[in-house]
Amino acid sequence: MKNLNKYGIKSENIQWQLSKDQLTQETIDKKMGTIADSGTLAINTGKFTGRSPQDRFIVKDAITENDVWWGKINIPFASEDFDKLYDKVVDYLGDKEVYVHDGAVCADSRYQVNVRTVTEYPWSAFFVNNMFLRLKDSELENFEEDWLVVDAPGFLADPAVDKTRASNFAILNFTKKIALVGGTGYTGEMKKGIFSALNFLLPKQDVLPMHCSANLGEGGDTALFFGLSGTGKTTLSADPNRKLIGDDEHGWTKDDVIFNFEGGCYAKVIDLTEEKEPDIYKAIKKGALLENIVYKEGTSEVDYFDASITQNTRVSYPIDHINNIIEPSLGKNPKNVFFLTCDAFGVLPPVSKLTPGQAAYHFMSGYTAKVAGTEAGITEPVPAFSACFGAPFMPLHPAKYAEMLSDKMKETGVNVWLINTGWSGGKYGVGNRIKLKYTRAMITDILEGKLDDMEYSMNPIFGLHVPKYCPGVPSEILDPMNTWVDKGQYIKTAIQLAHSFHLNFEKFANGSSQEIIEGGPLIDEHHHLGEHV
Repeated sequence: MKNLNKYGIKSENIQWQLSKDQLTQETIDKKMGTIADSGTLAINTGKFTGRSPQDRFIVKDAITENDVWWGKINIPFASEDFDKLYDKVVDYLGDKEVYVHDGAVCADSRYQVNVRTVTEYPWSAFFVNNMFLRLKDSELENFEEDWLVVDAPGFLADPAVDKTRASNFAILNFTKKIALVGGTGYTGEMKKGIFSALNFLLPKQDVLPMHCSANLGEGGDTALFFGLSGTGKTTLSADPNRKLIGDDEHGWTKDDVIFNFEGGCYAKVIDLTEEKEPDIYKAIKKGALLENIVYKEGTSEVDYFDASITQNTRVSYPIDHINNIIEPSLGKNPKNVFFLTCDAFGVLPPVSKLTPGQAAYHFMSGYTAKVAGTEAGITEPVPAFSACFGAPFMPLHPAKYAEMLSDKMKETGVNVWLINTGWSGGKYGVGNRIKLKYTRAMITDILEGKLDDMEYSMNPIFGLHVPKYCPGVPSEILDPMNTWVDKGQYIKTAIQLAHSFHLNFEKFANGSSQEIIEGGPLIDEHHHLGEHV
């Protein structure tokens, strides 16, 4: 008989590798979920409807001590404290019904990592069935995990005793190869825990791990899309003329294979409409899992505009819920990399081409802007920086990932582009959002090679190379200063943003090469503008 004794879990009520139909039934029977009119299982993750970055820890030991970039993002946890807490969690699970799911991550078989997940709730096992790679029966027969995820949402830590910050926690132990999650039902903690582990392990194998989406053209060329939430990463990578490789997590190997880490997608659904996001909308059916949504009164029809539980309403679904995909989730021949930023100050060009140094600089910066209304108290745009467009999941110094990207650019001749999907003609509240059809036209022009031999001019403040013409796009919007009525206000606002870039980059300067440092904006608030314009 199978048991979990080797993990210290003494439970006698173990459900192994249940199908999604069985897990759905368990969820309904336990009154932990409902079925939407689309046939989708819907659950509520409880108190936590998003990740809790301040409660994410990495065990500091011989493996991690000198390699992890310790600080606010990667918070150290003592080995002995981990062991005590782990023992408490497995004791807690000992008299519970638990659900075991065996799967894997990394679609390139050379780097595949087997993951066994032991969860307290059936819908948590349903989630990992969607998000990790599903294995064939023959692969499951003699399954040996490389990593173990132990997920106990109902267990609450005692911070005074357990050395956590709060009652919830997500801890990675690289020596024991365990991701331990407790006190939170938010499923993304399991997904991002394994992603963080890969971001530590893969660079040692010369693989660049990336928080990006990827798609493949008919000519066999791969495009990558980096961007923080709200910049258009999912929207722009869903292209009817290109096959989706994946929407969130990928690796780039030394022989230039791009591979998806996951077997599914995890998309935001707030304000979702079929017109705006047809692929995601159609993927929400039996086999998908909705989180923290609200039904229209008296029905089982989802109200995607209701954010009363959270703005972070989500759906997870297996990747084959999208029609236009490549299987397995692999691409070769990366030709174009897009950094997407929603510049709410309206000063960045809508499209610009980056040098290797600039690409590394902007990669490490990971800039976008928060706009009024997204958070309480924000009335003016606020710059937001997240290193490598995924700082919460990057255990190494950002320069490590940026240098790998810069080297890849030089080796492959891949083009890196900065695409502003934000404002033009003034900041948020004054100017207008750049039309999606223009952004799509720019990306299509790039993918079709139409900007390869175009003439470029240099933006005097940011040093970015801007094409003078782009088919299907009004030429006057390509130079952002042209779109502002008050040119002096444009210059003042642009210099302020350039200064924000410089201030943010100070923390990386020590670990960065001169080429990367010189990839930043040309001028700062302390420089006189006259000689540059």
